[in-house]
Amino acid sequence: VVSTQSTEAVVSTQSTGILFAVILKLSVSGFFKFLLWVVFIDFIGVGLVIAGACWYICGWVARKENLPQSPEFGYSFDVHCNAFFPVLVIMHVIQPLCWHIFIDGSGTWSSFMGNSLWVLAIASYIYITFLGYAALPFVRGAEKILYLIAALFIIFLFSVCLNHNWGKHLINFYRYRIGE
Repeated sequence: VVSTQSTEAVVSTQSTGILFAVILKLSVSGFFKFLLWVVFIDFIGVGLVIAGACWYICGWVARKENLPQSPEFGYSFDVHCNAFFPVLVIMHVIQPLCWHIFIDGSGTWSSFMGNSLWVLAIASYIYITFLGYAALPFVRGAEKILYLIAALFIIFLFSVCLNHNWGKHLINFYRYRIGE
């Protein structure tokens, strides 16, 4: 059974894929390759890995503490679907719209802007994932998920100091993957 969030995420991915293709001047075949990559690898593939890891950790903690239940895998994937939507909007709508204005430069400012979008996207994913697991009465210590945001911020500071632009790497990665 496909959840409503999964269907909405796939449709949103298709819509944002069109914007991404127009902004980056992808060919029609490049657009379809990009769309397939984003749906099947970025959304479903990475989502299965993250949801599986969270499901396994919650089950492991539940067994360790002799709790009577743990979340189902479907719940974990549903949490991923909810957390993925802001990432999709930030990385596939806002980033392409800001690409030529802020991110495509070579200086520290473009690294700061591009990496800020990444931090915003990943931090929102982490926070929504936290909310999903904190809502379960039998999950204890869900706030530890939020420690990842502090680590993300430290990585962000180092990347900007080193002028390492994550946005440029994402665009180059997609261009390489789709052959454009």
